[in-house]
Amino acid sequence: MAQIICKDLTLGYDNQAIIENLNFEVHSGDYLCIIGENGAGKSTLMKTLLGLRKQLSGEILLGDDLKWNEIGYLPQQSDVQKDFPASVREIVLSGCQARKGLRPFYSAEEKELAKLNMERMQISSFSKKCYRELSGGQKQRVLLARALCATRKVLLLDEPVAGLDPKVTLEMYQLIQELNKEGITIIMISHDMDAAMKYASHILHISHKIFF
Repeated sequence: MAQIICKDLTLGYDNQAIIENLNFEVHSGDYLCIIGENGAGKSTLMKTLLGLRKQLSGEILLGDDLKWNEIGYLPQQSDVQKDFPASVREIVLSGCQARKGLRPFYSAEEKELAKLNMERMQISSFSKKCYRELSGGQKQRVLLARALCATRKVLLLDEPVAGLDPKVTLEMYQLIQELNKEGITIIMISHDMDAAMKYASHILHISHKIFF
């Protein structure tokens, strides 16, 4: 069953369209890679799927009992994020923010979820370390654990291997593939066509012509 349905989407800035009349569906368990040149609108599409940016026209529908706050997100890393002065555990736990709502403290269940996702991403051994002291690959595992605290259904990943060396890149792809095999739907922006062909069940190519 479709979890995300995009109908006649037009995306852009200041009423200037970047992508027009985009139609596609993402079903439970899909692994969708979004590829295309820089400036083609890939990140704009992802931010629109997250509700962080409003489409110029068209609509995005959620199905299969998916709710907006059940979509996990791993953003493209900025220099500010890379230097964030918090512990690994604090960052992973912050993925439970949507569940916590207005409560001042995290529940025992939320703390246990963060613990389980740190174990899942093999980062428990440095849970007390400061995030900015970690390697690039370790930081991505932390952010992936954080995103998993927000969802058991859909993960949106914006270039999750950018800047990583080949060994760590392969490890990250394998981690993402395992999550997909566990039933989590993956939507990933990538410049890596070889990886898209290897891992994805579907590919959305955004350019002056759109292919799904």
